[in-house]
Amino acid sequence: MIRIITILIGMLLFAYILFTSYFFKDVRRSDTCKSIEVVVKDSLEKHFVTEADLTSFLKREKLYPVDKPMTEINTDKIEEALLSNEMIANVEAYKTPSGIIKLEVKQKMPILRVISVHGNFYIDNKGTVMPVSNRYVAHVPVASGFIEKEQAMTDLYKFALFLQEDKFWNAQIEQIYIHSDGEVDLIPRVGDHRIVLGALDGFKGKLDNLRLFYDKVVPKMGWEKYSIINLKYKNQIVCTKR
Repeated sequence: MIRIITILIGMLLFAYILFTSYFFKDVRRSDTCKSIEVVVKDSLEKHFVTEADLTSFLKREKLYPVDKPMTEINTDKIEEALLSNEMIANVEAYKTPSGIIKLEVKQKMPILRVISVHGNFYIDNKGTVMPVSNRYVAHVPVASGFIEKEQAMTDLYKFALFLQEDKFWNAQIEQIYIHSDGEVDLIPRVGDHRIVLGALDGFKGKLDNLRLFYDKVVPKMGWEKYSIINLKYKNQIVCTKR
């Protein structure tokens, strides 16, 4: 009886070893990269880059890791190379024990589109330049006219960031035009009028006055009463009737 029990225990132990060897074979540390997994975190909101884009880029740069020894794969170099793409804000590349290289990618967030004699590009929420994509158009205010790239990355960036963070003005302002003398006109989404902002300096106070005008005057006079609303003079609103 004891011998039978011993044999049964031995058989069960052997079966257990076989089972665990088979079941856990895929989670053992791999010496070679089996695959790459790319997650574009905000791909549902923006479509500037795709998994296929990133894979093709790594192959061109000879950084594609699949079938390479894990010890030879430099994830820092992969991150650095991908960050050279002006559509990408952040990349995290890391190895897993099972031989997979995982990439987590976050795209840039455009807040302004610039169309001028000096170029056609986006400004993102960090104040850096993004190229225009032939795959995706971001629905953001458009600035045109006489715009230098440096101005777009500084003064216009601050103005666009204000619009993006203010729910009312983000919904209201559609176009920004910069004249050759630096003065600014705004074209709203609602109402058939032009807003003369003047210089960008002090834009928040000017828009606060305009908001008050919209709240107090427009409900009585209507949106179509004026063709121009001029905010360029300090603490004044000068309107031109149609």
